[in-house]
Amino acid sequence: MNSNDDLAGAEERSALRIVCGPTGAGKSALALALAERHGLTILTADSRQVYRGFDIGTAKPTAAERSRVPHEGLDLADPTERFSAAAWAAHATAVIERVGVDRVLVVGGTGLYLRALAQPLFAEPALDTARRAALAAELESLDTGTLRRWVMHLDASRAALGRTQLLRALEVALLTGRRISDLHREASRAPRWSARWLVVDPREQLHGRIERRLDAMLAGGWLNEVRELARTVPADAPAWNACGYQTLRQLTDVAVRSRFAAWDGNLDETRHAILVSTRQYAKRQRTWFRHQLEGEAVTHIDPRSADALAQADRWWQGGSTA
Repeated sequence: MNSNDDLAGAEERSALRIVCGPTGAGKSALALALAERHGLTILTADSRQVYRGFDIGTAKPTAAERSRVPHEGLDLADPTERFSAAAWAAHATAVIERVGVDRVLVVGGTGLYLRALAQPLFAEPALDTARRAALAAELESLDTGTLRRWVMHLDASRAALGRTQLLRALEVALLTGRRISDLHREASRAPRWSARWLVVDPREQLHGRIERRLDAMLAGGWLNEVRELARTVPADAPAWNACGYQTLRQLTDVAVRSRFAAWDGNLDETRHAILVSTRQYAKRQRTWFRHQLEGEAVTHIDPRSADALAQADRWWQGGSTA
């Protein structure tokens, strides 16, 4: 075996380092400090941050943060584009191959994206185009709670996922007669890399952190961002599914009809609705990480700890965080 083969073999054996956790947990700040310390590139695994223009409400890294540490995985798609986990995994793989697995820190809370990279997806079955379109028209009219109840009956292991993944689970189950989770197990491709996980979670403090972050987003101009996006982005664009955006757009539509008159007290109600939905989303993420990640390759960390960065540093270098 020549030296190039030796290098390739070492690359194959290297482990991906993945920082994950529920929204608002503090994983991005911790990962930024860790990446800056070690000269790493952050590869963002967030299904909301792939859309151009949807910045404030997705907590997309600021220009200042991007100047400190290179970021990949952001602004990959137009708001009207349906961007799949497989497409993100293909992009992520290209980034890792270019930068090097030992120089990339994967950071995010979209479980399906992380799974698509660490446990590659199966070759999906072909679906009849006409039947698929007819079914999509029926399912799009249902609220997310109803979709989740259907998935609980048809493919329970997928029920904690987001709306897009719920729709996909129903589509596959109803059109093929097979659960997508079963297809994953039967036909998934072997992973290229092993993975080591750092799960960031402040536990009982998460609800408060989510509320403070929401207020910072609103103070930072989120409503104005939505109003500008609403001028050019169609109401049925997939990007509006990002947590809180559709709710704020509805508030904006009221303002448009009243020629930007007073908000009629709706902003407080809208804030509360977004807060509830974000906390529910974080709960589903926690459920996913709890069920999907276990074993020696998984390390948990409380970002409130005085030595959180030191713990993360030991994890990055392969040692215990204890």
